[in-house]
Amino acid sequence: MQRNSGGVGVGGQPWVLRRVRLTWLSFMLFFILVFFPLIAHYYLTTIDEAGGPDKRIFGPRPGGELCEAKHVQDLCRIRESVSEELLQLEAKRQELNGEIARLNLRIEACKRSIDSAKQDLLQLKNVISQTEHSYKELMAQNQPKLSLPVRLLPDKDDPGLPPPKSARSCRLRSCFDYSRCPLTSGFPVYVYETTSYPWGSYIDPLVKQAFASSVKSNIYVTDNPSIACLYLVLVGEILDSFSPPPSPSELEKQLKALPYWRSDGHNHVLVHLFRKSMTQNFLYNVSTGRAAVAQSTFLEQQYREGFDLVVSPLVHALSEPNFLEVPPQVPVKRKYLFTFQGEKLESLRSSLQEVPPQSFEEEIEGDPPADYDDRIIGTLKAVQDSHLDQVLVEFTCKNPRASLPTEWALCGEREDRLEVLKVSTFALVITPGDGQLVASAGCNMRLFEALEVGAIPVILGDHCKLPYHQFIRWSEAAIIVPKPRVTELHFLLRSLSDNDMLAMRRQGRFLWETYFSTSENVLNTILASIRTTVQVPAAPIRDEPAHEIPHKAGKLAGTDANLADNGDLDLGPVETEPPYASPRFLRNFTYTAADTYRAWNRAPGPFHLFPHTPLDPVLPSEAKFLGSGTGFRPIGGGTGGSGKEFQAALGGNVPREQFTVVMLTYEREEVLMNSLERLNGLPYLNKVVVVWNSPKPPSEDLLWPDIGLPIVVVRTEKNSLNNRFLPWDAVETEAILSIDDDAHLRHDEIMFGFRVWREARDRIVGFPGRYHAWDVNHQSWLYNSNYSCELSMVLTGAAFFHKYYAYLYSYVMPQAIRDMVDEYINCEDIAMNFLVSHITRKPPIKVTSRWTFRCPGCPQALSHDDSHFHERHKCINFFVKVYGYMPLLYTQFRVDSVLFKTRLPHDKTKCFKFI
Repeated sequence: MQRNSGGVGVGGQPWVLRRVRLTWLSFMLFFILVFFPLIAHYYLTTIDEAGGPDKRIFGPRPGGELCEAKHVQDLCRIRESVSEELLQLEAKRQELNGEIARLNLRIEACKRSIDSAKQDLLQLKNVISQTEHSYKELMAQNQPKLSLPVRLLPDKDDPGLPPPKSARSCRLRSCFDYSRCPLTSGFPVYVYETTSYPWGSYIDPLVKQAFASSVKSNIYVTDNPSIACLYLVLVGEILDSFSPPPSPSELEKQLKALPYWRSDGHNHVLVHLFRKSMTQNFLYNVSTGRAAVAQSTFLEQQYREGFDLVVSPLVHALSEPNFLEVPPQVPVKRKYLFTFQGEKLESLRSSLQEVPPQSFEEEIEGDPPADYDDRIIGTLKAVQDSHLDQVLVEFTCKNPRASLPTEWALCGEREDRLEVLKVSTFALVITPGDGQLVASAGCNMRLFEALEVGAIPVILGDHCKLPYHQFIRWSEAAIIVPKPRVTELHFLLRSLSDNDMLAMRRQGRFLWETYFSTSENVLNTILASIRTTVQVPAAPIRDEPAHEIPHKAGKLAGTDANLADNGDLDLGPVETEPPYASPRFLRNFTYTAADTYRAWNRAPGPFHLFPHTPLDPVLPSEAKFLGSGTGFRPIGGGTGGSGKEFQAALGGNVPREQFTVVMLTYEREEVLMNSLERLNGLPYLNKVVVVWNSPKPPSEDLLWPDIGLPIVVVRTEKNSLNNRFLPWDAVETEAILSIDDDAHLRHDEIMFGFRVWREARDRIVGFPGRYHAWDVNHQSWLYNSNYSCELSMVLTGAAFFHKYYAYLYSYVMPQAIRDMVDEYINCEDIAMNFLVSHITRKPPIKVTSRWTFRCPGCPQALSHDDSHFHERHKCINFFVKVYGYMPLLYTQFRVDSVLFKTRLPHDKTKCFKFI
């Protein structure tokens, strides 16, 4: 269908009309929207002009007429305020821009000054370096360092000294070749293998095994015989099955066949160890040449005073004694006043007769008897029958041990004898009746057993040589009474005070533990005796190597105002030079020779005790503490003065001294960093040794504070609180401040503690005090931390002590104590207090009134655990068993600072420290 293309038609009219209407409507709308507003504006303007300016309705009004409207006034005020503030801010901005410009100028000036100061500092460093170099050159010229002498060793076949007139007259000066043992030789010792001589296969296997084990652990033994100073030959104990023993002539041939005997055996020692009370003296009538003999049995014509050595028995050959089985040293008085069990048939016949014994004077007026044993038996029986004191004396045995002629045989088994001695205050040791027998194995065995269980030995007979009598002052551990005084023996024993008996028992326990208890101690004692006799200094004890953990130093540490703000108080002179260590004391010949006898004979108490024990802990830098000059000065002496001088000067006999902080930590990095920062600016601080007790290393991104001093982070092999007291080689000062990583101490408190320690270098000087108490209900010791006027311990979480005690704690103190510390992860501070009190017989020193030192807000420590105190109770009781008594001592003494912060008038010429 096609659409109509025409525009006009019947069907197109409506469409045309609609178009016309739309056009008209559009025109009307345009007119209304355009012309009507124009007309209205014109009309209104005409009306305002006709009415005058005061009657305008729609036009702008002059002045603030618009603000007369109430609802607009607030907006006007806001507009004015904002405008004023904008003007002020603009003025301030211009002022700040000016200040910034001025500061920029000052910064540039400071930069130029810094550059100039750096140049000056570099020049000063060069001048200081040149001055130090010149000083060292002058010191080298005035005090040249001497080199060690060259060792001139003799040839292998060189006999050395001319032969002595008689082997019986051998002394060190005539039979010992000193050229093989220079003072600087280190005392090398060569030990023959028992397979290198024929009779070695007949030696007791237990003795051989114990001797070989001790040789392996000895620091003096060398495998090079050409440089040896001494040669050891183990000659006994021979098995009983080896019968008959070699003849003297055959034994002499075998000795001369030794590869380094050199025709006369000089510098050789024939060691005869024994485990039984009856041992063979098969070296009798054997010509040993210039070789010394170390054994337990000697006849008078055989013993060479000052050359041969009387040794102790080897009871614990392969096993160490159990300290828990050793009876305690207290109570002092036991069930029996004294005991004796023995048998000698030759002496029984006359003693059992009902005939009143003659007096000694009557016996001596006639023919002197061979011995006084008959009179001794009668007297001891009379004491027993008097019932004045409970005593036990038995002169017959069911099973007597074998013994030498005129020697009292031991009764029964060793265990039975020890049970009797455990309840004996004194133990009688009757020497052989034959005066020609100057040393016997039976007497030495009785002496050993008495010391082992704490019975004070009473030696009846002054002609007998006790083990190592040249070096040990036996009068401090035993009572030696001539046989004619046996009638006064009862009175003598009853007259001793408890303090004297306890001191003798403690000294005897020390001698037994140190010299006799194990095969290692026996060998070490033999070597130490000979080394001391030939005046060769002992080898120094080793320091614990500190394996350092690398760490990164961060920003310079700040100063905690709460800890380091001391006002105008001078804590000490400002250190203008690098840290310096304590003067290292090189043991010289004079000190060694002068201190030889004294060191061997002192009971646990003095500090020169251990350097000459068989363990030979001669301290390389601590000997100065033992008596070379530090000493104990009067309290008011030193380089101090009045007022500021007292504070600024360290005082004392050592004007220059520093201390090392040893800080134990375990996975508390934030606490540790805060504690290290608090040490910034602390006077007299040498370095900080951080003992990292965690198996995990520090965080790699951990930034350590820069306190201006070395911080040595030490890696430990295991997590142990004993690591706190290891003698680290990084510690180069005598003074150690042991401190926990969460301890809060002010600088003035630390400095005061350091000054007090310098006045009492043998003590633990610290801040928090604790004490021990006896629980009557449970019959045991308790650890107490309550506030009290009395104390017996100072916690080592904040305490000064000498490095000497670190050696003793780690190498000398019984291992059982360190094992208990590891088991409980606790009590290391109690163990150190026990050790120091045991050695010094003095209590620690508490400074200031502080009772705690923990930081507020720190993570929980081990001491907050509920089981902490229960474990410490157990530790104290265990340590008492190991030591045999309670070594801790009470004190009410406390040192407080009085004049440390006091300004004195200038007219005062002296300043004293009040406590």
